[in-house]
Amino acid sequence: MNSLGLSIILKMGCICSRETIQINSRKYYVREHLGEGGFSTVDLVEDAHTGKIYAVKKIVCHGEEDQKIAMKEVEYHGLLKHPNVIECIDSALKDRPNPVLNSTSEVMIVLPYYKRGTLAYELERRSVHKEYMNEIELLNMFLHICEGVKAFHEAKPEPLAHRDLKTANILIADDRSPVIMDLGSVTTARVKICGSSEAQQLQDLASERCSMPYRAPELFNVESYCMIDERTDIWSLGCVLYAMCYFKSPFDTVYERGDSVALAVISGNIAFPESTPYDQEIHDLILYMLKVNSMERPYIYSVIEKTHDVISHIQGQLEKKIYANFDI
Repeated sequence: MNSLGLSIILKMGCICSRETIQINSRKYYVREHLGEGGFSTVDLVEDAHTGKIYAVKKIVCHGEEDQKIAMKEVEYHGLLKHPNVIECIDSALKDRPNPVLNSTSEVMIVLPYYKRGTLAYELERRSVHKEYMNEIELLNMFLHICEGVKAFHEAKPEPLAHRDLKTANILIADDRSPVIMDLGSVTTARVKICGSSEAQQLQDLASERCSMPYRAPELFNVESYCMIDERTDIWSLGCVLYAMCYFKSPFDTVYERGDSVALAVISGNIAFPESTPYDQEIHDLILYMLKVNSMERPYIYSVIEKTHDVISHIQGQLEKKIYANFDI
């Protein structure tokens, strides 16, 4: 057989062996595995018809309750239409009994693919040479994240909370705007806890679905009679802004050392580096969100308003410096 015939057969074999995913009327070729979490995997795929690239999230369900939670995620995508919240392009539920995985079904969600990756990846890259964002760039990006969070908190018929806001769950679009992803932890924001059993259930759920270095204090030690609301996300936003400034959450180092993150969070002691390129107002904005008592924490509207004020003040200071240089 000549080399041309062999190469054609090899190519055909390659095409035939490509893993494919069928979601409703669309077929996708799997290009690579992007990652996995405790409850799902994400693949980079190519639309077989258009050649367009997407990410497909596959949630393996081990029973009716898992399936219900996964379908809730799809439902939340339908409720949240905002440029700073990831869009669901398509979804499907498939019965897939698998004795090896002990699974009964699989929910697949087609999502846009963001080649710049996550904010966590961007901060990790910047941390190598301490490439700090300038204050205006940083605050404008943070403002867009807040606008995305506001979409959750304003959801109808009742407010929603993301409950796992962190830099790894924020994608960066081509225009550098942030996009909140992973709605797997989203839930009704306002929960009335009546009794130790309900408190323990919420605490267990939080330990399963809310990342420790960004988790609000009230979710580490849920009181037997209390009200939990959307301000769990405000604490997480404070940690996100801190990470945007200094590359990691204020509690990441505690987590990496293996010390008690719960104790560190509940103590509420936030340390800032001695050497910093940032104005005290940014530190004050972070501390404004990181109130251990959730009832003292602001709602998202106040955070957005205060962020606008800080941006205006910093811009005013910059303009003064420019005019002072002209006077010279």
